[in-house]
Amino acid sequence: MRILLLGEFSNVHWTLACALRKLGNEVTVVSNGDWWKNYPADIRLERKQGRWGSIVYLYKVLRLLPKLRGYDVVQLINSVHFIELKAERGVRIYDYLRRHNKRVFLGAFGYDYHYVYDSVVRRTLRYCDFYTSTREVRHEWNTAHEHDWLHTFMKDASIHIAETCDGIIGGLYEYDVAYRPYFPNKTTFIPFPIEINEVAGVECGDCASRKIRFFIGVQRSRTMLKGTDIMLRALERTVADYPDRAEMVKAESVPFAEYKEMMCSSDVLLDQIYSYTPAMNALQAMSQGLVVVGGGEEEHYELMGEKELRPIVNVQPEEEDVYRQLEQLVLHPERIPQLKRDGIEYVRRHHDSIKVAQQYLEFWNRKI
Repeated sequence: MRILLLGEFSNVHWTLACALRKLGNEVTVVSNGDWWKNYPADIRLERKQGRWGSIVYLYKVLRLLPKLRGYDVVQLINSVHFIELKAERGVRIYDYLRRHNKRVFLGAFGYDYHYVYDSVVRRTLRYCDFYTSTREVRHEWNTAHEHDWLHTFMKDASIHIAETCDGIIGGLYEYDVAYRPYFPNKTTFIPFPIEINEVAGVECGDCASRKIRFFIGVQRSRTMLKGTDIMLRALERTVADYPDRAEMVKAESVPFAEYKEMMCSSDVLLDQIYSYTPAMNALQAMSQGLVVVGGGEEEHYELMGEKELRPIVNVQPEEEDVYRQLEQLVLHPERIPQLKRDGIEYVRRHHDSIKVAQQYLEFWNRKI
């Protein structure tokens, strides 16, 4: 099968492509590397700032389009951000891809109209990036997301693509919930892919005789996004209260390779306080034998069909709850080796990239 994966979020498409190739498929990934994260791509399509950068980028896109024809499957990473063009132009690219390829699928892997609408208007979740049970979450980033996805052409592009594409794949519980009520016959949930061969040789040794290394990734200009500001404050308190038992490793806006190296030297990852579900960053950490403190609600385990393992230290989106959970890990380090082993097994069961790729192939083939 000839497959085109267009766009990138958190290495989802590249990891999926590697597994699909192992299964005998011809795969092309076209992306900007997810901006500064610098993930791999077969065709790198990056837009530089400024008017001249925009002109050059549009020229590159137009030259590339004839090469994006004749695929059995095209999958977009997002309804707008699969390409660095305004939604009005992006939807024309989508229509071109529809005309010149067999099937086009939409990945529900991040912010888009349906997720933001579900969060802001329907409010089906107990908490999310926009609210919790006790407060509204308001900052420049989610305010911008709300405006862009609900009040600009990004909304129209999202609706058009969702209505006309051949299938929608949700990568997290919260994205599946956002789409399924409107497109029950063409929405499916498929877990994110992780390369299992990277799990081999991971040590889950005792932490009782040394400091626990807590790892947190920070984007300097976006610390409030995903609740990183709350988790960072709770972690700083923990390290201040238990300086002999805990230390913090902080990665600030570093490329993926450097980030991964820093993460793998740690014991515990703090990630995504507003999520019900572990995403790529958390899953990668679990595969490397880290304990994840973040989103791990029961709804997510039920969707995965997991009845035994509970490797994620689930936290509510409040600083005090995060602090309490971190404190319990510090006071009871004997828990950590088992949580690490459970995390590795969890990723093996549900996120093995080969198994995930097979699920994609089955879904795509049902629609072809």
